[in-house]
Amino acid sequence: MNQTERLYQIDHLIRNRRVVPFEALQAALGVSRATLKRDLQHLRDRLNAPIVFDRDEGGYRLNVDKGTGPRYQLPGMWFSPNEALALLTMHQMLESLDSGGLLGPHIEPLKKRLIALLESPETPAKEFLKRIRLLPSQIRKVPLKWFEVVGSALLKRKRLQLTYYTRSRDSRGEREVSPLRLVNYRNNWYLDAWCHSSDDIRMFSLDAIEQVQVLEKRAKDVSLAEIDRRIGAGYGIYRDKVISWAVLRFNSAAAIWVRAEIWHDEQRSRDVDGGGYELEVPYSNSAELVMDVLRHGENVEVIGPAELRNEIARRLREAANLYA
Repeated sequence: MNQTERLYQIDHLIRNRRVVPFEALQAALGVSRATLKRDLQHLRDRLNAPIVFDRDEGGYRLNVDKGTGPRYQLPGMWFSPNEALALLTMHQMLESLDSGGLLGPHIEPLKKRLIALLESPETPAKEFLKRIRLLPSQIRKVPLKWFEVVGSALLKRKRLQLTYYTRSRDSRGEREVSPLRLVNYRNNWYLDAWCHSSDDIRMFSLDAIEQVQVLEKRAKDVSLAEIDRRIGAGYGIYRDKVISWAVLRFNSAAAIWVRAEIWHDEQRSRDVDGGGYELEVPYSNSAELVMDVLRHGENVEVIGPAELRNEIARRLREAANLYA
């Protein structure tokens, strides 16, 4: 039994028996006196457990006189050691992949509680965290204040007034929107929102917001099912309701890798002669799919549809002309 399990067991015994002698705790846990003393100290000093030794009763109990006993719960005690380590790993992912440190201040208390739960000679959590390295790339920075304003409006169901820079048109404009859903995709943050000028759902990249203000107007309510229906189920972040199916044929060199990848949750695939691999994915806007196809260079051929095949061919010719 590791320390995490022991702490939970101590808490369980004291809650159920009300008063538990030291020897009874030691026998139940099967540990040395020194280990049990360290566990009790850990509970009191690190986890603020209201555990006291009652000399009159001859055992340990919860100090209900302080008014905290009945409400006390060990933070994270419902997690197994592997689950707690998984949560710490997830925290490292958030910390490393977080655009501009958006979530760091908010999840720091959780990190501290998890470290306190795991910290022991057997499981040095801080050392474990040093052994995880994530290398994020192509992250677009978002000011923390914008993220907090958008998040607050989303929770309070208030509208937002945005000054937004549209890169594809190199233009700026004012938008009044009802925030519907925050999306993190490929390390970047997006907002699905109802745009009141276009009277439809639009997607906004948080890093392209130049000014944002919460309005007192109530946000338009749109169900998540309706959001997905209107946005569609195409490829990547650029979606629409009109869907085409791309047929991509990878040679054996690329197939080794692509077989293990999920390009879309509705994709279809099959093996082809010579060790190749054929992948079919739905798409509406081809922009993101084109980028993913081009990164495989000569190792993939677009079989169809014709407009996608022609677009890839044009892009490859233009790239080749740079090196002619």
